[in-house]
Amino acid sequence: MSNPFWGKLLGGAAGFATGRVWLGLIGVLLGHQFDRGFAERFRSGGREDARATVLPEPFLEALFQAMGHLAKADGRVTEAEIRAARSLMQRLNLDPGQVRDAMDFFDKGKSPSFPLLEKVRRLHRETERKPELRAIFVRLLTEVSLAKKTIAARERNLLWTVCRELEIGRVEQAQLEAMLRAQKAFRRSPAGEVDAERVTRAYTLLGVDRSSSNDEIKKAYRRLMNRHHPDKIAAHNPDSDELAAAEKRTRDIRAAYETLKSRRLIS
Repeated sequence: MSNPFWGKLLGGAAGFATGRVWLGLIGVLLGHQFDRGFAERFRSGGREDARATVLPEPFLEALFQAMGHLAKADGRVTEAEIRAARSLMQRLNLDPGQVRDAMDFFDKGKSPSFPLLEKVRRLHRETERKPELRAIFVRLLTEVSLAKKTIAARERNLLWTVCRELEIGRVEQAQLEAMLRAQKAFRRSPAGEVDAERVTRAYTLLGVDRSSSNDEIKKAYRRLMNRHHPDKIAAHNPDSDELAAAEKRTRDIRAAYETLKSRRLIS
């Protein structure tokens, strides 16, 4: 969800859902502030573009260890948290060996003696030249924490500690949490289901799947445009029906690519 209007849309939708116009207007205003800058920092790591981000092994180790530690913070790891962690492994397109490692990292992090602070400080040093990885780290960690209905006080304190060490303020983290909650609610709504279907159709039309890289999607788009563009069939003296069909096909291909381009941050 990287569309620059999502903040206003989600903020307004959440506010108007209360039945009070003034809350809806406040939601739009807050969403506008979000769209102006905050989303740029945290947009990486989302549902679609997470697959396109190559994350180093030390990052993955720290991520799943911290994830396990936060999940165990309230005394027990829930099935929802385990499902969320496994879903994340799939979204990151981890191979079977990496999945096994990630599960081991998660289990290791559950130990009460796990040195979370030391691990996060090491990650801070290792990402000095790639601060965007810190935002991805916090976003993915927060997503799994939100798998439950509520975040326990101890777990929230640990999450704030991670944010502080990675130079992400509490206000930013609170905004991120609000955004993720709104996205979660949107995906479960009728409008979210329609949006998901549109994305699925876009992948199918371009002949690619969700695990495809951005370059593969771009190549598929160019190949289809080259094959179906009306200019390409002009030499065969097409009749009006053939020409109209080619124009429609071209529009559909372009629309599908624009849909994935906005989701995957394709440049």
